[in-house]
Amino acid sequence: MKTEWRLFGIVSIFLLLAGIVYGWWTWYDSGDIEWVGTVALALSFLLTSMCGGFFWFVSRRIEPRPEDRADAEIADGAGEVGFFSPGSYWPFGLALAATVAGLGLVFWQWWLIATGMVAVIFGACGLLFEYYSGTRRTAEH
Repeated sequence: MKTEWRLFGIVSIFLLLAGIVYGWWTWYDSGDIEWVGTVALALSFLLTSMCGGFFWFVSRRIEPRPEDRADAEIADGAGEVGFFSPGSYWPFGLALAATVAGLGLVFWQWWLIATGMVAVIFGACGLLFEYYSGTRRTAEH
């Protein structure tokens, strides 16, 4: 996690400096600060600082990963990464639902936004519970 917090720290410092320069430049150029961009850069700085702080906090409590060690070999990171469903149609349905919701936002159609968001919820639940068999499942073969 050291890599992550350092990366977010660098981006945070850049955003802070860019926000200061942007605010000064707009004030110097027009005599008035352009608040929308300055606030957007300040909020982006705060967001990346929060993410970097979280990764720093977590990195202190876990063992260093191979990515965090300078003496690590490529083979140190080998092994099972996780389980990925080989033939699931839920990601396609979730993407389709998000597209419907996005089109509703583009054309500002409330019924399309609501339909898309309900479909996104159903798609996310389907993806989440795809392999859930439940606690009351009987052992029928």
